[in-house]
Amino acid sequence: QVQLVESGGGLVQAGGSLRLSCAASGDIFSIYYWAWYRQPPGKQRELVASITTNSGRTNYADSMKGRVTIFRDNAKNTVYLEMNSLKPEDTADYYCYAHSVIGAGYWGQGTQVTVSS
Repeated sequence: QVQLVESGGGLVQAGGSLRLSCAASGDIFSIYYWAWYRQPPGKQRELVASITTNSGRTNYADSMKGRVTIFRDNAKNTVYLEMNSLKPEDTADYYCYAHSVIGAGYWGQGTQVTVSS
């Protein structure tokens, strides 16, 4: 089992920045893929960014490419999502996700991001 706890969400003005954190605990050595998803109000959940454990290869959604960075701090067992130049359309609940080598997926409880115009 893996537990994920997000933090760092909040209210920010358009053009501002936020850093989201995802603190992981439990059987994190089984995780080979980490990701951030978001779910805007009334819409489906969508991938924002991902990073692999071994190679550190990253992938970004086109809608946020160039404005977000995903990275890990192995010493702190934490995955971050740095977001810049935020837009009102970035308003959403942001979720951390981890996928294990045995095929299990884990979600955090989410953190709310609101971008005002």
